[in-house]
Amino acid sequence: MSSLELQKAMVARLKADATLITLVNGRVYDSPPPSPTYPFISLGPDQILPSRADCYDGSEITLQVDAWSRSVGYPEVKRIADAIRASLNDAPLVLAGQRLVDIYESETRTLRDPDGATSHAAISFRALTEPV
Repeated sequence: MSSLELQKAMVARLKADATLITLVNGRVYDSPPPSPTYPFISLGPDQILPSRADCYDGSEITLQVDAWSRSVGYPEVKRIADAIRASLNDAPLVLAGQRLVDIYESETRTLRDPDGATSHAAISFRALTEPV
């Protein structure tokens, strides 16, 4: 499935990114642990829209990447979001069984969580894939 391959490639890239290693120390999770160390990155929801035609079976995938911080204000979470965008926009990700045509940020939202202590950036990426 192209969504799973995309997720694997994105996580590998984020964990290997030098700027993000400095900012989150490799804490990139599919599902965060019950009491995570902040700051960290996690994967949010995704959506697959098939793009089918004669002899073509591509997909448009929207996948959210979330940055989390407990530092005062938004500066830290915005730095992490900037680094995520820099790492993934137009990234040459390799997917098993699929070719990544394009990946780019489609939206970023920064918000304060209801606990009053956690800042959160939700970065949505749109990826276009096709079979090899």
